[in-house]
Order: sequence, then structure tokens, then C-alpha cells
Amino acid sequence: MLSLKDRIDFLERDLKAVPQRISVYNDLPFAILRYDPGDEWELRRQARLLATRLNDCGKEVHLISLAELLWEVIESSEGMEAVVDLERQRGFESAQEQITTYLSDAEDWRALPDALTGRLCRLDPEKHIAFLMRASAMAPAIYHMSKLLDEMQGRTLVPTILFYPGTLEGTTGLRFMALKDREALGNYRVKIYG
Repeated sequence: MLSLKDRIDFLERDLKAVPQRISVYNDLPFAILRYDPGDEWELRRQARLLATRLNDCGKEVHLISLAELLWEVIESSEGMEAVVDLERQRGFESAQEQITTYLSDAEDWRALPDALTGRLCRLDPEKHIAFLMRASAMAPAIYHMSKLLDEMQGRTLVPTILFYPGTLEGTTGLRFMALKDREALGNYRVKIYG
């Protein structure tokens, strides 16, 4: 298995290539860089260094925190106090399910794909690259990253890298946060730097 540094080096080469080699589909310009959940702080440091190197090559990197988007969606729905009250009354599982509903239901709430699209629509695909950070905020089962990528197809042309905390099983199976009770999913239709 490759080290985190090796995976970032491969990603950097693909992002600097002309044309970029991070994605297979034009309407899904995403890739995943997998890292061990315990390496969160090192990953953040390495991502900032990569962003600096890409900026030096004329690509402006925008760090987008999925944790920040999570809190924005909660606040724009019923607010955190409603979630806390629900957890007190019915427990953690009910509160987590309600947050999942906020993030998924675009008819009644501001869904996560809409919030992310709002951030990406401000960027120019020719000049910018987006780094999706802090996916661990969606643990243990608030929102699946495979669902997010499926729902982002056709919504942006901005090259976007999802920094994914988890383990790699086989060549394409990703287990979010290395949680033993989570199935390793292999249906991500994007390149995985695993």
C-alpha cells in the first residue's frame, strides 16, 4: 500500500498534467484521496502544502470544509437546538436520521449537494481546484460520500478532490472512517488515490 505522501505525489502529477488526469467523466470531475482516519492532522498539513504547490503552478485551490457545510445546512433548516431537543427526547439515532434528512431532502431543506454546488459555482474550472476536507464530520452515518458524489454528477466542471478518511479494501472498496459495521463500498465512479 502506498504512503500518504506517495498518494499525494500521484495526485499532484495528475492535477498538473495537461489535460488533468483525475477523472474519467467530464460531468463528474472528482477524485478521492484516501487516508487513514488517524492521519487527519498530517493529511490537513499535506493538503495545505499541495495547495501551495498548485497555487505556484497557476491553479488556485479552494478548501471546502464538509463540516462547515454540515453546520450551515443544519442552521438553515430547523437549527441545532431542534436537533439537540430531538436527541434528548428520542436518542442519538433519531437525531442522526433527522440530520440525514436535512442533508438529503432538497424539497424541504437545503440539501448537501445544493450547498456544495453553491460553493463550487463561484469557481472557474479553468483556474480553480476544490479540495473537500473534513468528511469525517459525516460519521458515523450522517451522510454517505458515495451518495454525495452520485448527486454531484453534472453539477460542476471544477476539478474536485474529496479527502476521504477510511480504509481501502481490494482496489476500490472504501470503508468510511474504518468503521467495522460499515460496508466497504466500491461503486465510486471516480479515480481513487488509495
